[in-house]
Amino acid sequence: MERWKGRVALVTGASVGIGAAVARALVQQGMRVVGCARSVDKIEKLAAECQSAGYSGTLIPYKCDLSNEEEILSMFSAIKTLHKGVDVCINNAGLAHNEPLLSGKTEGWRNMIDVNVLALSICTREAYKSMKERNVDDGHIININSMGGHRMVPSADEHFYCATKYAVTALTEGIRQELREANTHIRATCISPGIVETEFAFRHHNSDPEKAAAVYESMKCLKAEDIASAVTFVLSAPPHVQIGDVQMRPVDQVS
Repeated sequence: MERWKGRVALVTGASVGIGAAVARALVQQGMRVVGCARSVDKIEKLAAECQSAGYSGTLIPYKCDLSNEEEILSMFSAIKTLHKGVDVCINNAGLAHNEPLLSGKTEGWRNMIDVNVLALSICTREAYKSMKERNVDDGHIININSMGGHRMVPSADEHFYCATKYAVTALTEGIRQELREANTHIRATCISPGIVETEFAFRHHNSDPEKAAAVYESMKCLKAEDIASAVTFVLSAPPHVQIGDVQMRPVDQVS
């Protein structure tokens, strides 16, 4: 991670869960991390904790609604002005709604597409543009995906969400191919964890907290820090090594 010290990383959805763990890990490694979310109170608290811990990097909170393209573009403009640009883009933000394919509401489907697919694509495009403008040829785009992007979960509540994660799998490979065609050494990686014990299930099942708690109690889960470790592992790989997809699950979980 030595070569990333002082470099700029953008982490979307950095207020809780995986995003917060990734932001903390990168700050600990000496990076300047722009952590964005719709609300920055928790990111501000995390930034203070990182400073108190004596980490060599810095966490910069930024308020951004990723379902709004204008806010995303404004964020990248601010990063360019204040920090020159983005060297590492961690597309972590994602959400799920209980909207089955046969009876779900269009509003919920559209929100999942806006955040899980379009925001990821917009951030990737703008991060690549930032790298090219500054002749950064060793940048990295990391998409936090899901095992749901590789196999369909047998639950109607998850089907549309899984479809958006299948899109992330396809988008990451498409990005990798386009980067190769552009003769750049910028890398693209997908990290696909199984169930991670975060606030995700409680937001997904916001009307049924007992159901959310049961998701985590029924099996051995990954921790947010496990995914943060995978991110630093990917970033630590030699510049000539392309890690395409990291699929993660507890050792005793078979599917």
